Amino acid sequence: MAIRTSTQQESPIWQRVTRQRWILPLISLVLFLGIWQALYLLLHLPTFILPSPAIVWAKFLQVLTNGIWWHNTSYTLLELSLGLFFGAVTASILGYILSKTPTLEKLLSPFLVGSQSVPVVAIAPLIIIWFGPGLFSKVLICALTVFFPVLVNVLVGMRQVSQDLRELMDSFKASKWQILRHLEIPASLPVLLGGLRVGATLSIIGAIVGELVGSDRGLGYLINLGRGQYDTALVFVAVFSLIFLAASLYSIVLFLERRALKWQTWQEI
Repeated sequence: MAIRTSTQQESPIWQRVTRQRWILPLISLVLFLGIWQALYLLLHLPTFILPSPAIVWAKFLQVLTNGIWWHNTSYTLLELSLGLFFGAVTASILGYILSKTPTLEKLLSPFLVGSQSVPVVAIAPLIIIWFGPGLFSKVLICALTVFFPVLVNVLVGMRQVSQDLRELMDSFKASKWQILRHLEIPASLPVLLGGLRVGATLSIIGAIVGELVGSDRGLGYLINLGRGQYDTALVFVAVFSLIFLAASLYSIVLFLERRALKWQTWQEI
């Protein structure tokens, strides 16, 4: 665990740590590709079972050149972006309301917990049947996947706001909006953004589950297409694209977290 302060940003030690953050993942990637290539050469498996990295790269260039990759990736990106937005916003509003009304929280908690005991893949077919195979059903599945983790973090974040600070704000006759803006949001922001990081990665799961159940576009559709045609290289391309989207979303939320919490000491985990 490394702690970044304003002085460490200028130090050679911190610069070396920053370089290591990029070098180590690169080494891991090279080792992964080397092991993959070695297995391909040693096991002599058919291409439809285990294609080589070169074959997967050639397939990626093919679908990138003819526009198939971007057409399907952009659709999945639209689904998960909308699902993450609406799921996070709805969870934040409901979480704030529940944090202010304990009775309502106790009333709804069995339904909230029960809704999470059922995997989203189990209810995805019902959502597709009820709302059709279009964009709305995919966004809804994605939003449901994001909703509960963000809701829990909102509740935890609001509860850990210091009661002494609340009483201090009350003593100055602060309104509810002023307390929310100047105390509750800043104090709970680390926990809220932590929940958003989890939600960003889970949004990928929600989007891909909806596409696997029923869709004619998206990376999930490419996976189904490659599986049906025994085009394993296409499946690898779609899976690696999902990994890239998840890492990109996580990095964006992490960047926003750093910008929003510049006033705090930053911990890099």
